[in-house]
Amino acid sequence: MPENKLQPEAECTADVSWQRFSVPYEYPVYFTDKLFDAGNPVLIQTLSRLEPDKRHRVIVFVDAGLLQSRSQLFTELTDYANAHSDHIDLVTRPLAMPAGEKLKSDLHFVEQMQKAIAEHHIDRHSYVIGIGGGALLDAVGLVAATSHRGIRHIRIPTTVLAQNDSGVGVKNSVNLFEQKNYIGTFAPPFAVLNDYDFIRTLPQRDKIAGMAEAVKVALIRDSTFYQWLAEHADALAVFREPEMRYMIKRCAELHMQQIAHGGDPFETGSARPLDYGHWAAHKLETLTRYHLRHGEAVAIGLALDTHYSVLCGLLPAGDDLEVCYLLEHLGFKLWHAGLEMESPDGQLEIMRGLKEFREHLGGELTITLLTALGQGIEVHEIDDNLVQQSIHWLKHRHAS
Repeated sequence: MPENKLQPEAECTADVSWQRFSVPYEYPVYFTDKLFDAGNPVLIQTLSRLEPDKRHRVIVFVDAGLLQSRSQLFTELTDYANAHSDHIDLVTRPLAMPAGEKLKSDLHFVEQMQKAIAEHHIDRHSYVIGIGGGALLDAVGLVAATSHRGIRHIRIPTTVLAQNDSGVGVKNSVNLFEQKNYIGTFAPPFAVLNDYDFIRTLPQRDKIAGMAEAVKVALIRDSTFYQWLAEHADALAVFREPEMRYMIKRCAELHMQQIAHGGDPFETGSARPLDYGHWAAHKLETLTRYHLRHGEAVAIGLALDTHYSVLCGLLPAGDDLEVCYLLEHLGFKLWHAGLEMESPDGQLEIMRGLKEFREHLGGELTITLLTALGQGIEVHEIDDNLVQQSIHWLKHRHAS
């Protein structure tokens, strides 16, 4: 049978009209205290930014885990809305949603939030507010982005990790098919309101977990910030407030700079530099059924990829130990037995994380490694044997 090939001399007869336009994105990221104090104008200014004379309809979703340490939060929200009733129409009592990855791993909760938005007639000139950690903000952001093709979404992050990383970004997602963040959108928030008062009452484990992202972004983008983290590790380890505030804000600024000026805010290419250490971290989270906090898994992933960077000749020997010492000083444990879990065919389950990491974006495998403490590099091949050596190295350090 003759091949059906387009001849070189054949003329294209298609009529093509190109559509081109660009849409600028901008949103404020506030750092404040006592956001729901009646005298704090930040939330009112945010709601009234585009329509200053309007009474704005608002629905609020709150992380149920947050209510354990902030039991009066519903009263605070209601009192604030009543004090500013000329600008805020709180359409219903704030709605509590499950804490953590449980919310992201059952689509029933997404549907439940969408139903509440529909029942209370929240439209594209209303506001959806999410108050909680990264998991809640991810899920509420997805709900806001997909209801009516996009409702104004205000994020109020309440954890270190959400305030310094995920909460200031443009991603929204939930989990499906045992893959983290499989269903999602790129949709910038209307505003991000960071209230340090939430950090004061945060459990110690969550304070520690959020610092992994500060180490990560310092390692790939800012040697000066990395040195600052190392010099102030004692203060950070006991959560001293001035250092914690600076760490959160500087980490958030570096993430914002990468998103705005890194050249690929919606990740249309194959690179994910802000996900240094994350290919293993995401897989560890699913392998442990999310008993590991995201930041705890990221710390292990950072240690793994930093040692791998040494083994493949990119990073000077000893820098991996320095990074591990810093992470451990901050309170991280750099080992989990999940790293050695095997599939029925005898392969390490963690290695499937590389495939899933690539498939999430498509294109060629692109992993960020280090050439210096503060400088990342993109590579497109990973040596399975060196990964296994890195895992054994972490296990030996943990056991010794």
